[in-house]
Amino acid sequence: MTSPTPSFISNPSLYRTQGYIDGQWQAAASGKTFAVLNPATGEELAQVPDMGAAEAKQAIAAAHAALPAWRAKTAKERANILRKWYTLILANQEDLAQLMTAEQGKP
Repeated sequence: MTSPTPSFISNPSLYRTQGYIDGQWQAAASGKTFAVLNPATGEELAQVPDMGAAEAKQAIAAAHAALPAWRAKTAKERANILRKWYTLILANQEDLAQLMTAEQGKP
């Protein structure tokens, strides 16, 4: 089940309702989901995967496999990647703040 993008999000690509494991957005292996609610209003914000031990093991294996390549990068290369991430967060800070605020039920 895909949740509709909330109207308060201007960049729909930021709204994801799957888990990110090994470079891919995934549903739970069981197909189960659970609702993310705005605690202030009770409004359902999304249905997200109810992932468990199988997905945790998959994520750990992916992180373990990725470590050698990350470790092989120079400090400057790693800094550039983290800087790009920071820049993307700043570029999308309003939408990210709206999502976090709704999920936490704050006005």
